[in-house]
Amino acid sequence: MLTKKPTMKIKLLLAILVGLFFPLASWAVDMSSDSYKIQWGNVNLGSGRQTSSNYQLGITLGQTAPGLYTSTGYKVRAGFQYIHSIIPFSFAISSLAIDFGNLTPESPKTATNILTVQAGGAGGYQVLAFENHPLRSQTGRVIADTTCDSNDCDETQAGVWQSTTTFGFGFNMSGDDVPADFTDTTYFRQFANQENSETPQAVMTSNNVTRQSQATVTYKANIAASQAAGNYENAIVYIAIPGY
Repeated sequence: MLTKKPTMKIKLLLAILVGLFFPLASWAVDMSSDSYKIQWGNVNLGSGRQTSSNYQLGITLGQTAPGLYTSTGYKVRAGFQYIHSIIPFSFAISSLAIDFGNLTPESPKTATNILTVQAGGAGGYQVLAFENHPLRSQTGRVIADTTCDSNDCDETQAGVWQSTTTFGFGFNMSGDDVPADFTDTTYFRQFANQENSETPQAVMTSNNVTRQSQATVTYKANIAASQAAGNYENAIVYIAIPGY
């Protein structure tokens, strides 16, 4: 019996949005009357990082109305210290190459890697994912993205995929901050397909400060006996975005 060998290469695209730290314009406080006009900014009386063998202290003095302000329905964190995070943003993937090896018809294979996120911003983070195209050979043959056992999964919604006669390629998420539709390890989705202009979808999301979140991506491929032999591959792109 012929065997088929799809391989999948994973690329990492790390997009960190830091527009907060690079404003397009800065405006000072403008005080005026019929007789005068005073333009002034916030004057800092002192700042810096103070340390000793027992502590570290970041200081910014002279801010206008710093502090935490709360009421029903909102919180306002005012002052430079609130945008200084002690948890730097980071994103890591445990492996950048996934190889399913030889595939046998109606014998699904899986492979995994781990996504790790640290996010110290008050707005949390999200990780988006998409594929450049379905698994494809150099001759143009395709292993289509799965639609799961009941033809009810796509890039936005997971479905049960257990049957060995349901073919295609898909993924499952488990661990921290993953979408709720991944009910258990039998639920799979397609990756959003860039070729079809599908929107990248969140695979990890949190609205909180996160010292470390980890999620496991389980990739799955299953082929029919009619699948042409060849070397199949695609690229999966992850975009990690912190929120401030």
